[in-house]
Amino acid sequence: MPTLTPEPDSTSSPVARFGTELRRLRRARGWTQEKLGGLLGYSDTWISLIERGKETPTSKLALKADEVFETGGRFAELLRRITGAALLEGFEEFADLEGRCRKLRTFELGVIPGLLQVRSYAETLVTAAVMRGTITEDQADERLAFLAKRQHLLERMPKPVVHAVLDESCLMRLIGGRLVMIEQLAQLEELAIRPNITIQVSPFSLGEHRPFTCPVTLLTLSDRAMVAYSESQQRGYLERGREPVAAWDRDYDQLQVESLPKMASLARIREVREELEKYEG
Repeated sequence: MPTLTPEPDSTSSPVARFGTELRRLRRARGWTQEKLGGLLGYSDTWISLIERGKETPTSKLALKADEVFETGGRFAELLRRITGAALLEGFEEFADLEGRCRKLRTFELGVIPGLLQVRSYAETLVTAAVMRGTITEDQADERLAFLAKRQHLLERMPKPVVHAVLDESCLMRLIGGRLVMIEQLAQLEELAIRPNITIQVSPFSLGEHRPFTCPVTLLTLSDRAMVAYSESQQRGYLERGREPVAAWDRDYDQLQVESLPKMASLARIREVREELEKYEG
């Protein structure tokens, strides 16, 4: 007798739930995977992988499935849960606003901000999270895909104003080894000379006078409204209140004044990169 492939547990992950719903509706209509693939614009092999939870569905597939099955956004919602499962609570709403902002100011501790990361640096961080058991391999892939989507902000027209203040620890903490850090620091140098991007280094010598003790981001939206975002280990916090956002705004202005100027910051980044390059070979 032929070996039957077990059907995925629809409770195991958001990807499995998407596949289970796709299979359920396909069977309810008496369609083969080949028939559904033709309607959605995908091969029957790809439909099989999606139904078995072996591949992550695309936004194109989700939108087309909602159209074909007339489900009123059901698959779009399932896809949103797939993306959200890999992210901190609260981050998805922030990322939506981030993608539409006219000005972004951020401060980071210990690691380079996501928007400025090269692929190898980002991969190192999510791989470490998988090894710790914090996220699954599927969620790691989803985080990387989501980050790549966020980074389109830097190429968007009209280009937003981006101001990043990096604690000096971001440069000194070796992520992914020497070669990855050299690539990442070179990326910062390239970004820092763009007219719409300013990168400053907050030196260790600032000590207790550094106004922030955790990473923060301030977004100025198209209507000039401002929102602020920060994170704990477990979740993200989007702040819209006028008074707390105004307080963060003042603190960020002070941080800019007390950090190294733009060209001195660029020189410090280059100095760290060149020091790493001395040990090549």
